[in-house]
Formats: sequence, structure tokens, C-alpha cells
Amino acid sequence: MRPLLTILFYFWFLPMTYAAEQAFSKTRVGEIEVKLLPAATLAACSGKSGYFERSDSLFGPLFRYIQSNDIAMTTPVEAELQPGVMYFYIGSDAADRDLPETDEVKVHHLPERLVLSIGLLGGYSEENFAKGEARLREWIKSQTNYEVIGAARAIYWNGPFTLPILKRSEVHIPVALVR
Repeated sequence: MRPLLTILFYFWFLPMTYAAEQAFSKTRVGEIEVKLLPAATLAACSGKSGYFERSDSLFGPLFRYIQSNDIAMTTPVEAELQPGVMYFYIGSDAADRDLPETDEVKVHHLPERLVLSIGLLGGYSEENFAKGEARLREWIKSQTNYEVIGAARAIYWNGPFTLPILKRSEVHIPVALVR
């Protein structure tokens, strides 16, 4: 009976883990692509230690922030690893509003960004992130028209009720065209 309840729980809550708006399109699992991310407004919560040590404590303030400011949840969630920073994309419902900052949450306005991206499938772990980043760094070694201009970031597409084996993520490395 318990396995049946667990399965029902996941299928009941799985649709609730999908946000209505995506900030940009997903990179297909296993593929590497260079893509231009649109200009965006993001709410950010940061810590002093690494992301994988603090991700739970970073999510709460961001979630409370979007709730208290009547902002719809969007996907993906973006993360810097050292030090840990979690970003929520602000969707079109609040893009033109003057959003307040708090002690825990800062608002960032980012221009278009060119990134090298790889699509991943599986749990949101440091190990999966490292494998994706290694594949991107190996790929970029053979390229003469792009240069790395920043640290890798994690991109997470699914909510906490998605089974780990079904979770989609990406690793992004900021790049610039070499002229």
C-alpha cells in the first residue's frame, strides 16, 4: 500500500512543480550548444559557503519574496556555486514593476548573455554538475571562435517533488565571440 501512496503522491504533485513561464528554452539532454539568453531580471539570495552546502537555506527567502510581492514562479532556477547564490527569474507578470530589495534578497538586471550550455538528466548534485562542466570545458578547448569569460553556473528546471531520475538541469559557462 505504501508504494502505491508514494506513486500517487508524485503524480499528484508533479504537475505543480512546473512553472507557467520559462525564461529561455531548455538545452536537450546530452547536447552542447551556444545560446543567447535574453535580458532578464532576477531575484537573488546569497550565502558565504558553497551552493551545495546551502541550497535549502537559499530557496526559502526567495520563495517568500516572490509570494510577498505577488510574483509568479518561473523556470529555471539559476545558481552560482562559490559562494552559493540562488537566482529566481522574474517573469513577465512583474518585469515592469519596481521590485524592492530586502536584507536577504537582491534584485539583479542582466543584459543578454551568451553561454555554452549542456543539458543534463538526473539529481541536482555536485557530481552531476561537475560532469557537465567537464564536458563543456573539454568541448571549448577545440573551439577557436569562443572564449570563456566567467564561472560555470547551474540551471535547474524542476521542482523538489520531481523524482531525481527525471530532473532536468544544465550547466552554463559564459562565453564571448573571439574576433
